[in-house]
Amino acid sequence: MGRGFELPQLAPDVERVDAARNRELILCAARRLFQERGAGCVSMDEVAGAAGVGKGTLFRRFGSRASLAAAVLSEHERALQEGFIRGEPPLGPGAPARERLIAFGEAMLDMLEVHSELILSAETGPARFAHPAYAVHRLHVALLLGEADPACDAELLADTLLAALGAELFVYLRKVRGMSLARVKAGWGQLVGEVVVQREPTGVG
Repeated sequence: MGRGFELPQLAPDVERVDAARNRELILCAARRLFQERGAGCVSMDEVAGAAGVGKGTLFRRFGSRASLAAAVLSEHERALQEGFIRGEPPLGPGAPARERLIAFGEAMLDMLEVHSELILSAETGPARFAHPAYAVHRLHVALLLGEADPACDAELLADTLLAALGAELFVYLRKVRGMSLARVKAGWGQLVGEVVVQREPTGVG
């Protein structure tokens, strides 16, 4: 960011050995079942059975299918965050803010293309907005908006732009409307261009 500011990346959980073992068993089972049948067609009972753990253990650890889906997605989310915090431009630092916003959206859309059903399950109800990953995305986008146009309402516009990257809209555009990924990406770039007023630095004297 160039401001000495560290975004609050998702951090791996620190757990007891037995809890970590159960967590990995659950996540391995969930990944396999979600890949085979789709996240929307797998019950928590089935995940518990495939993992060889009790339903109580599963629900105590994850609470809901949305939370479980978010946990399965966490490795992809960490890779995305690593890219926009420390990666190469334009996704990472070193490019103009508007270019970085466009690259961020394109990276999100690439992840949706591969994991849209899983992300849709993780975004059920208010889960998307309550998840730490969303807070990181919102802060990242708000900082870039503020850098591109200090006069804008970066806090409001960050949530507004992120709404365009929601899984429900993506699935509708791709599966129902039949739009190509390239068209959706182009639309994202157009949206950012309309929202962001890139101000040129003014010289002194």
